[in-house]
Amino acid sequence: MEKQQFKAESKRLLDLMINSIYTHQEIFLREIISNASDAMDKLAYLSLTDQNVGLSRSDFAIDITVDEKERLLTVSDNGIGMSREDMEENLGTIAKSGSLQFKKDMEQQEDIDIIGQFGVGFYSAFMVADAVTVISKKYGSDEAWMWQSSGADGYTITACEKEAAGTQVIMHLKADTEDENYSRFLQEHELRSLVRKYSDYIRYPIRMDVTKTRVKEETKDSDKPEYESYTENETLNSMVPLWQRAKKDVTEEEYNRFYQEKFFDYENPLATIHLSIEGNITYKALLYIPARAPYDFYTKEYKKGLQLYSSGVLIMENCEDLLPEHFRFVKGIVDSQDLSLNISREMLQHDRQLKLIASNLEKKIKSELKKLLENDREKYEKFFNAFGRNLKYGLVSEYGMHKELLQDLMLFWSSKEQKLVTLQEYVDGMGEGQEHIYYAAGESRQRLSQLPQMELLQDKGYDVLFFTEDVDEFIPQTLQKFAEKDFKNIASDDLGLTSDEEKKAMEEKNEAAKPTLDFIKETLGDRVKDVRLSATLKSHPVCLVPDEGMSFEMEKYFQKMNPEMGFKAGRILELNPEHAVFATLQIAVAQDPEKAKKYVEVLYDQSLLMAGLPIDNPTEYTDRICSLMQ
Repeated sequence: MEKQQFKAESKRLLDLMINSIYTHQEIFLREIISNASDAMDKLAYLSLTDQNVGLSRSDFAIDITVDEKERLLTVSDNGIGMSREDMEENLGTIAKSGSLQFKKDMEQQEDIDIIGQFGVGFYSAFMVADAVTVISKKYGSDEAWMWQSSGADGYTITACEKEAAGTQVIMHLKADTEDENYSRFLQEHELRSLVRKYSDYIRYPIRMDVTKTRVKEETKDSDKPEYESYTENETLNSMVPLWQRAKKDVTEEEYNRFYQEKFFDYENPLATIHLSIEGNITYKALLYIPARAPYDFYTKEYKKGLQLYSSGVLIMENCEDLLPEHFRFVKGIVDSQDLSLNISREMLQHDRQLKLIASNLEKKIKSELKKLLENDREKYEKFFNAFGRNLKYGLVSEYGMHKELLQDLMLFWSSKEQKLVTLQEYVDGMGEGQEHIYYAAGESRQRLSQLPQMELLQDKGYDVLFFTEDVDEFIPQTLQKFAEKDFKNIASDDLGLTSDEEKKAMEEKNEAAKPTLDFIKETLGDRVKDVRLSATLKSHPVCLVPDEGMSFEMEKYFQKMNPEMGFKAGRILELNPEHAVFATLQIAVAQDPEKAKKYVEVLYDQSLLMAGLPIDNPTEYTDRICSLMQ
């Protein structure tokens, strides 16, 4: 029995595979099981043309056995097996995939689905084992062979006895250290968990003897029954993934149960998207839109992404590249055999296939949400209450790159309809003569409904959209227009409601009131950018509007984000020339300037309060009110 050496480059690669390539030690079991599945795929494929195989697909199985005392973990299959030459070729040269070669040798390659095509995972066993033995007998051969290795020092191949075709991989686990607990891979619950996590959808049963308890027969009817342990061979994996079945064969109950169990949610999803795509890249997907946001959704701890499988084998727990940020709330699974994976199967070698899948999924998710909006408004509003803010951030991010995709999904509160409406619904309901989309931004609907500027628009029967989230006010700047209609902030912009004659008349009034306006400017100093008469105020005496460039809501937003930056919108004080208070102020300016100054300070503070801005000194404000009341 002569020990043979790995090729020089293989020694280095073996060291890398043991110490560097794989992120988690537990991956080894996925790799060994996948190779076993691969071997059975090959024999199943041969059985289509070779009647002597004598096995049907239902006869194939993978068995896991444990010997805790000897620290042995064995994975066995009844697949195609290996000859001595196969062992030399596939186990003696690392990074040689026998499965890929098998596929190349076969005709009608597109019909063959072989897991091993994306690398050799066999050597991952050396992450947890200090010695590995492979016993194998190839289908159609009378000889069996045993391959043994303790790692980079080489390997031996000797003849041995084995009754049926197939392969056994016997791993002698390393001794535990202070840092590593290798014994856990001999524990029944750990093996069961790893099979469910990584190999649950391998198409063949993965079996293992498991320990169970039962009542002893002789004590079954007694007041104090006694229990005994027994061993039963159990299939650990579910084999047929839900997403591999045709949509017509899956009930809504099955979809919901799978979602709740897979993604640990006690509520049913709002929508399910089941896809089977064939084309430039073939894949299946099962996506869910949750009914509520997870508690950590808006934190850094939240992990977006879909579970990525290749031929039923879990490759990545959270593949972020499959979901755009604005659809990060979607849960689900993508399974494709066309992905180009690296040797560890944990990273993609090329992102072209992934980009194709991601692009298609984005369109499908948008389509499903639009369908939900049109066909089940109540359910969509529930979704929007949970994830609407995320869609809004997606719309305004990246310089509005996604606005065409997302603008139709937006909902805003309508002051006229007293409910959430889409932008298209707002435009469709615009009153006669209305040329703009009006909106108001603030902390709450109640406060916005009481803005002084609302009166004129309500009198005209015009609707106003209420923006109550920080991100809302960035949306008009991103969209610029919707359905060829401009956006108008009722607290900032010229509302476009005054005629040329009215504008001219207002200019004349401003000129006539110049002494009073100059007095107000002088009293307030640099606290205001300008003072002028208003053409929009109805019953209120005063209001505050921002100068061009920044609204008051943006000021609040930036102050919240970074108070030290001192962002501040320019303040313009507008007064209602038809209000009795303005006439009183004019008289005071002429007859009692000191009292007039108090009037000005009170009116300015009132304008701040109505705009939702803090007043500089609440105590002084109340003192002035009391002084004027005396």
